[in-house]
Amino acid sequence: VQLQASGGGLVQAGGSLRLSCAASRRTFGNYAMAWFRQAPGKEREFVVAINWNGGATYYADSVKGRFTISRDNAKNTVYLQMNSLKPEDTAVYYCAADNGGALKLRAYEYDYWGQGTQVTVSS
Repeated sequence: VQLQASGGGLVQAGGSLRLSCAASRRTFGNYAMAWFRQAPGKEREFVVAINWNGGATYYADSVKGRFTISRDNAKNTVYLQMNSLKPEDTAVYYCAADNGGALKLRAYEYDYWGQGTQVTVSS
């Protein structure tokens, strides 16, 4: 499956962005999805995951209460609504997919990756 992430940009602290990740495969509805991010000089870190039907989600503590993941299986798309953005949220954001439907929290558990979209939050 191919993943296409979009929606990144430059925003001031306290602002909002909505990322999208479109998948190429009709069986998208069977896939667990996640967002990871990687800041310059840092390792890729988990942000949030969602199971195959959206019934279960898991957020990193750093984004809990500010970010919301959702999915529209009819559109083969997963979304990440990011509110109250902080400068420390600045990173390249990657979407990932795995054809096992349950939540997964580790990067190595995901088989497919999008190209990444840059999010920059200015102070």
